Amino acid sequence: MDTVKLNVQGMTCGGCVASVTRVLKSTPGVSDAQVTLQPGAATVTFDPAKVQVGQLKAAIEEAGFDVAG
Repeated sequence: MDTVKLNVQGMTCGGCVASVTRVLKSTPGVSDAQVTLQPGAATVTFDPAKVQVGQLKAAIEEAGFDVAG
């Protein structure tokens, strides 16, 4: 398992945090996702054989948020 921290922009409330958490945890290969509003960040534990960081970023962006970096 690998862990990556992503800077998530555009989250303004607990509902946003819940949305990002839900979309990450539903991504195949993700075993855990911890999302915080301040600072806007997602710490994701995932199986690199099943999902890549680019796919995690794309999932967040498809949910309507931006990923910095």
